[in-house]
Amino acid sequence: MKTFVTVLGLASMVALAACDSKQENKVENAYENKADALDNQADNMEDMADNLSGNAAAAAENAADHLENKADATRDAGEKAEEAVEKSEGK
Repeated sequence: MKTFVTVLGLASMVALAACDSKQENKVENAYENKADALDNQADNMEDMADNLSGNAAAAAENAADHLENKADATRDAGEKAEEAVEKSEGK
């Protein structure tokens, strides 16, 4: 499911990228790259949690959830930054 959402998100970005300026794309890509890195960290943490048990597994899962929430917040911040660039360019 996560892969499907990622593919769907990338397809949407490609469609919207044609309308964006270079500066908007630069801002969007920077935030998206950071969010992707956080998602990868969360995936690694979840994989590690699969090999743990009890409280250690719960702690790893909580850390993974925190990273996923941080990735979502980063994407939201990126969208707001992109909108700010768009407004400053007078679109």
